[in-house]
Amino acid sequence: MIRIVLAEDQRLLLGALGSLLSLEEDMEVVGQAQNGEEALELVKKYQPDICIMDIEMPGKTGLEAAEELKNTDCKVIILTTFARSGYFQRAVKAGVKGYLLKDSPSEELASSIRSVMAGRRVYAPELMDDLYSEENPLTEREMEVLGLVADGKNTKDIASELTITTGTVRNYISTILDKLEVTNRIEAIRQSREKGWFK
Repeated sequence: MIRIVLAEDQRLLLGALGSLLSLEEDMEVVGQAQNGEEALELVKKYQPDICIMDIEMPGKTGLEAAEELKNTDCKVIILTTFARSGYFQRAVKAGVKGYLLKDSPSEELASSIRSVMAGRRVYAPELMDDLYSEENPLTEREMEVLGLVADGKNTKDIASELTITTGTVRNYISTILDKLEVTNRIEAIRQSREKGWFK
């Protein structure tokens, strides 16, 4: 019997998924969560084989929860409406075994679960092209600077936090805007969030 924990913040969808999977003879839904935090608690409590998670949930997201489950026996499958390459790349780095889109046919979900249990990885075909096209152009240091900007810190604060000069911070920011081909910090932050590059 494949034991499953579901995490989805839309209750109707959570209930429907639970009912759908319970109809499968070889599957049992042992827990249902509405955010990443609850999902982690249920995984700890029930030790399921699989945890199926949405990405955008209140509190802890599905990707954050997946990163925490990376070195456990629980295999994570992301089930989301978002075919964003940044999210997908982050999911792959987190060791996610499946990344499926919610508009896939329902029978595909059950067969994907069985494939993952058999040791295979199952990724939505439309994401495979993105995996190689949308690499984050920013270095780790540039992402660190952009993260501090996103936290609302000004040039002086960033300089003192990273023990560099304000001139160096300005150089980093100008490089970030050039690489992302945007005109201001807000656009840079928005684009990085949309592509899922922020940790």
